[in-house]
Amino acid sequence: MPNKIYLIPNTISDEAAFNSLPVYIGPAIEHVRFFAVEEEKAARRLLKKIHPQFPLEQTVLVKLNEHTKLQDVEKIFQEAGNQDIGIISEAGCPGVADPGAELVLLAHQKNWKVVPLVGPSAILLALMASGLTGQNFCFHGYLPKEKDSRIQKIKTLEKRSALEHQTQIFMETPYRNENVLEDILNCCDANTYLTIACDLTAPMQFVKTLPIKEWKVREISIHKRPTMFLLGKSAPLFKHKEGERGS
Repeated sequence: MPNKIYLIPNTISDEAAFNSLPVYIGPAIEHVRFFAVEEEKAARRLLKKIHPQFPLEQTVLVKLNEHTKLQDVEKIFQEAGNQDIGIISEAGCPGVADPGAELVLLAHQKNWKVVPLVGPSAILLALMASGLTGQNFCFHGYLPKEKDSRIQKIKTLEKRSALEHQTQIFMETPYRNENVLEDILNCCDANTYLTIACDLTAPMQFVKTLPIKEWKVREISIHKRPTMFLLGKSAPLFKHKEGERGS
């Protein structure tokens, strides 16, 4: 049988969110003793939460983050030998706006079996809760740090949303959230929809979609709160053809 590589989801908020992880994850990976992890402390905490008797003293954790070079990704397979590998992000799902894709691609080339496990993704949770179109969307990661470049990027995304009927999704370092929101409100059309999704899966979760003109008369504090921003020029209803079912 081929070796397996497991993509293991982590929580995206506080410890209370561990209860929202699927219960099957623990049994699915209880045999794995070699992990590529973005952050060791977060990985150890996750493993103990989903499997309280997990033998961490017999477990190897190797770094896999945005600084990992391609040759070091190859070495991970060499270190693992004939063992299955688990990939754990600091938060969210490996390979989705997080490290892991290069390791998974190499796994395919080596004919390993890739096993993605279900878990929280801030991108998809925000899109699901937005009311904006989920039939055509694009995630852009972080916007430029420099204000003029950031404003230009926001204008470009708004135009793209209108031309392609595509929801535009992006995020920011929490301490710059307020700057990004200010730029969005100042440069976007009054009727463009904006979704602000903060602290997803946490008790203080906040998700709201309004036109820009309505956000301008609201007070909201998102400073240092993990936040996803979504822009849409329209929020069209998706109509199923007769006889079709939604996915």
